[in-house]
This record gives sequence, C-alpha cells and structure tokens, in this order.
Amino acid sequence: MGHQVIIFDFSVIRGLWETRVKKSKERQRKEKERLEQSALERIKQEWNFILECRKKGIPQSKYLKNGSVDINEKDLDTREKTPQLKSHALTDGVNKEQNKFIFQLSGEQWTELPDSLKEQTYLKEWHVYNTLIQTIPAYIALFKDLRVLELSKNQINHLPAEIGCLKNLKVLNVSFNNLKSVPPELGDCENLEKLDLSGNMEITELPFELSNLKQLTFMDVSANKFHSIPICVLRMSNLQCLDISSNSLKDLPEDIDRLDELQTLLLQKNKLTYLPRALVNMPKLSLLVVSGDDLVEIPTALCESTTGLKFVSLKDSPVETIVCEDTEEIVENEREREQVEKEFMKAYIEDLRERESTPSYTTKVMLSLQL
Repeated sequence: MGHQVIIFDFSVIRGLWETRVKKSKERQRKEKERLEQSALERIKQEWNFILECRKKGIPQSKYLKNGSVDINEKDLDTREKTPQLKSHALTDGVNKEQNKFIFQLSGEQWTELPDSLKEQTYLKEWHVYNTLIQTIPAYIALFKDLRVLELSKNQINHLPAEIGCLKNLKVLNVSFNNLKSVPPELGDCENLEKLDLSGNMEITELPFELSNLKQLTFMDVSANKFHSIPICVLRMSNLQCLDISSNSLKDLPEDIDRLDELQTLLLQKNKLTYLPRALVNMPKLSLLVVSGDDLVEIPTALCESTTGLKFVSLKDSPVETIVCEDTEEIVENEREREQVEKEFMKAYIEDLRERESTPSYTTKVMLSLQL
C-alpha cells in the first residue's frame, strides 16, 4: 500500500489561526486593563513618584495629602525651584573652597585612575563611580587625610592592603563592584563610621580583624552570599543599622543581642524560618524587616505593640514582583535588579521611619501585593 496523502483546505486552517490570534490579543488587552486598574499598579506609580520627589529634595509635606500620595501634583518643581537656587547662590563660594579637596571621576571610558591623582595627596574625598576601573592602586596609602572613599558601581575586584593606612577614613562605599573578599587590614581604619559592601554578589565572609571597627554605626552587606552574620559584626559595639538582606541566611545567632545599640535590622530576602528570642532583648531596635513567607516561628513579644518596634513582614516577595514587572525589559542581570530593588526599599524604609505619629496598632505592618 502506498503512502496516504491527506489534503487540507488551507483557508480553513488560516481562519482557525486568525481566530486564535484575535482571542489571544483580546486576552492580552484585558490583562493590561486589569493591571492598570489594580492596586499594584497604583502602588508602583506612587513609589516611582516618591522616588522622583526624593531625588529632587522635595519634602514629604508637598506631595502627601491626608496620608495619601498625590501623584497628580503638577507644580512640585516650581515650588522648590526658587529656594534651591537661592541656597545654591549663598553657598557657591563655600562649595568652591570645598571642591579643592574632592576628587570626582565617572564614565566608562575610564579603565584606571589618572596618574596625576598620586600627586594630590591633600584630597579628603574620592568619588569614583560608573567606570570600568578594576583595581585601586597601592599609593592610596599616601592619602592620609582621606575621609570619604566612594567607589560604587565600578568593576573593582580587589582592595589593596594599603587601605588600612587610611586612619582618618569615615566612609567607605565599594557597593556594586566585583569584590569576593575584604582585606583584614581594613580593620585598621578605626575611625570608620559607614561601610557599604552591598551588591558585590560574591562575598561570603568578613575577616575577624574588622571587629576593631568600634566607631562603625552603619553597615550594608546586602546582595552577597553570607550564610550567617559574621562574628566580627557581632563585636561592632556601636552599630546602629545593619542591612544583610538578599543573602543566604538560614538562622540568626542566639547572641545577636550583643548589638545593644542596633536600631535598624534589615533581613528580607533570606532563608530564615525562625527568629530568635534574643531580638526581644535589644532595647533600641525600632525597625525589623524580614521576608515572612518562610517564617514559622516568631517570638510573640516582637509583635506586641507595647514594644515600639516596627516589625515589617514582607509577603509574597513584593519587591521582586514590583521591580521585575516594571523593569524586565531594561534589567540585564541580577546585579542591576538588586540596584533597582535597593532604591525601592530605601524609599520604603525612609517612609516608615518618618511615620512618628503612627497609631500603636500599625507598628506591625504586613505587606502583601499578590494580584
């Protein structure tokens, strides 16, 4: 028997597919309308508006109406323009004098620091960002007066041991680089007050020598690969804010209450299943943020309104949902997504702190943005 040949009426097939395509487009249109009308879309618009206002330095009172965000306000820029210009004119002379001690560099055309920099050892601040620079030269040890070292969003994969010579350093920001470790010599910077190692994605541990950073009040190690809070961090007796979100924490140390000056603890986007009772023994802790989806055990005292603690349990990965849907076409990798999420959370946390008149029963915030 020969092969059986089946002849189709192609006009029927074409009509069938055209019908399916129309139905698919109609479903997409309805889904788009649903999203535009949903509460989630409104929240996105409000947070984008708040972020823009914060960048322009516009006070919260200008865009909050009875506790709600007024995203239809048109004259925010004109309200703020005149006072900003006056302030700039009054401080222009002071800024010129201060700028003599500040070095700034940005742009992807830079793959290394200029040679002339080594002659300017009188500088007090470095601001190097958004470049392709991979290494910091050893001659940084010559900058004895350096107070601020801002090196965010570069390609730095190594910090020199000579960084320990910067005895007057108060701020070190090496966020969103390619660091995998931190030199123990950093512990010699005993006057350091702010340390930002976030977004390096690969740091798993910190050297014990960092225990010497007794003046440190702010530490951000988010978006890395920590499986536990480093021992050195528990010895930073003056620490007030610790952000260790977006890591791989499975539990917290039982002696975390050694950080008796800690006021803000950010733990969201980890793998925690319980919170230790030691958190109740931290008298100054006023803001605790966690991801609540996996938590099965929470000390009852943490949720009591009498403690004054703002306990925020993020549900259904709200940050990831918001950011990914808004930026999926422009975010190229995980590092960039973390940067966007961090901006969102920064605005959210600042807003929480400003709510000083919040009634006691709202100190417990359960946030769910599931569609």
